[in-house]
Amino acid sequence: MPNPTVEIKLEDILVSIQKDLNELKVSQAEIKGQISALDEKLTGQINALDERLTGQIKAVDEKLTGQIKTLDEKVSGIGKRLENQEFLNRGILTALIVALIAGAAKLFGWLPTS
Repeated sequence: MPNPTVEIKLEDILVSIQKDLNELKVSQAEIKGQISALDEKLTGQINALDERLTGQIKAVDEKLTGQIKTLDEKVSGIGKRLENQEFLNRGILTALIVALIAGAAKLFGWLPTS
């Protein structure tokens, strides 16, 4: 059996290859465009998320700062009350000691009786 021969012009093959290359270039350009669009979209979403989180962090920070100030004022108030209580306790203790000494002095006759 004789081998059949196929005659194809080299020019036709080159044209076909050129067409395929052009299609690949177009596809590559489309993919680059899609990647750029996705990149812009993701960048926008990331920026929006960052702004939202920054706002939430600032709100929480302000809330905590307010609570800290409130607690600081309460602690200061408690400290002042403790200082007053300590002063009163010292005064009462001093008066009690003086009264005991005076009672003992009178009992043992160290003080003259009138």
